[in-house]
Amino acid sequence: MITGELKGKIDRVWDAFWSGGISNPLEVIEQITYLLFIKRLDETEIRERKKAERFPNAPVTLRFQPNQQELRWSEFKHRDPETMFKIVADQVFPFLRTLGGDGSTYSHHMKGARFTIPNPALLARVVDMLDHIPMEDRDTKGDLYEYMLSKIATAGHNGQFRTSRHVIQLMVEMTAPTPTDEICDPACGTAGFLVEAGEYVRRTYPNALFDAVQRKHFHESMFHGFDFDSTMLRIGSMNMLLHGVESPDIRYRDSLAENVSNESEKYSLILANPPFAGSLDYESTSKDLQRVVKTKKTELLFLALFLRLLKPGGRAAVIVPDGVLSGPSKAHKELRRLLVEDQKLEGVVKLPSGTFRPYSGVSTAILLFTKTNSGGTDNVWFYEVTADGWSLDDKRIPLLPAEKLGPVPDVPLAEAEHAKNNLPDALARWLRRDGDELQRARTEQSFCVPKADIVEKGYDLSLNQYKEIVHEEVEHRAPLGILMDLERLESDIQRGMSDLKAMLG
Repeated sequence: MITGELKGKIDRVWDAFWSGGISNPLEVIEQITYLLFIKRLDETEIRERKKAERFPNAPVTLRFQPNQQELRWSEFKHRDPETMFKIVADQVFPFLRTLGGDGSTYSHHMKGARFTIPNPALLARVVDMLDHIPMEDRDTKGDLYEYMLSKIATAGHNGQFRTSRHVIQLMVEMTAPTPTDEICDPACGTAGFLVEAGEYVRRTYPNALFDAVQRKHFHESMFHGFDFDSTMLRIGSMNMLLHGVESPDIRYRDSLAENVSNESEKYSLILANPPFAGSLDYESTSKDLQRVVKTKKTELLFLALFLRLLKPGGRAAVIVPDGVLSGPSKAHKELRRLLVEDQKLEGVVKLPSGTFRPYSGVSTAILLFTKTNSGGTDNVWFYEVTADGWSLDDKRIPLLPAEKLGPVPDVPLAEAEHAKNNLPDALARWLRRDGDELQRARTEQSFCVPKADIVEKGYDLSLNQYKEIVHEEVEHRAPLGILMDLERLESDIQRGMSDLKAMLG
């Protein structure tokens, strides 16, 4: 967790961008991303030069030629603001755009780098701030970037690129990634799901990265993210790098339009909150996906995509709009039938309608399933989240101290605090879905529904179809008693009116 002092520095730089004329938060973080990458290049150069000195015969990769030394962070950071500005604008950014050919994920996404910081004073402030952050500490680097990304979520329409971290954490905890997983987010945005999955593996399997094969897999072939927004690809790649993943597979792809036959059944875990933008033309939709379900609806096409990309035994936790759960169309029903009959549908977590405020009030749910191609659905576990730890209005203010937020809080919640944060309870009950959860009544916050009941309801997956409401018992009085009470009331009113007339004389 970053300190209040560091947050203050970031806030001041952010304010400086705004006063300097850059008001789009995506552009702010993109410019900071470029500078972090430039700093990273210099750190790598220093490490390679030290290796060359210690092991003269070892292969080294030097990025900067002898005549390019002033392009290095460690060199230009000491120059006066005007000189630094000229070097960065006229030499460093053109240099960045030439790096794409070296094959690294990050260099590839820097090909279109544009320098838009408007003046030398602002550049000097940002360079100074980044230079004084302890970037050798992975946690500090990651938390720094997460804090900057959180500013996107508070900035109106740009927030759709970001799923709340506590929701991501819940989905990751429920799917429990392992060091051997191949994890994919086909609409990765800022790579929040991939980052959290990586942090979970580091935390849960601390010895895994000591093994050379496991370490290579973690850094080069475990994480896969697709997006068709180049800004998101740059930000997502840098987010992974700052969280300690050296070379993730983050690349451009229009996931619904491109043929995925070469990646069918490739991934063992999918975590995603894809954008749902209505309908697509058949002509622009992948024929692979049309073979799974005939539809133009993007929310159904993404589910079809997840089923194609998962290998047998692979699992998924994905966010869907409520329409997927209960939509009446033939395509909606067919996709739900596929999940229940051909795969193993395990859970439906209904989220509060304010989860994605302020930029969307749409009702959503998390679907959890395993690809089997041979069925396996016995009981489907339902949970209704009524509070996720934050207020459900546009302000989204935390309702509890930081140490009591999220699905795995640092401090256990008191019983009364459950009403403000259901996520720890949801995770605990999910882990018991094959045990005592099977006995819970449908009047409770979580319960299980046998497959036969879901089939009987036409594969409807909305929680309200199965939840039973507790009706309070009302005492019914005899009509004669009620009439006698009314007569007494009328008599009291008449007596009161008489007393009032007497007082008024």
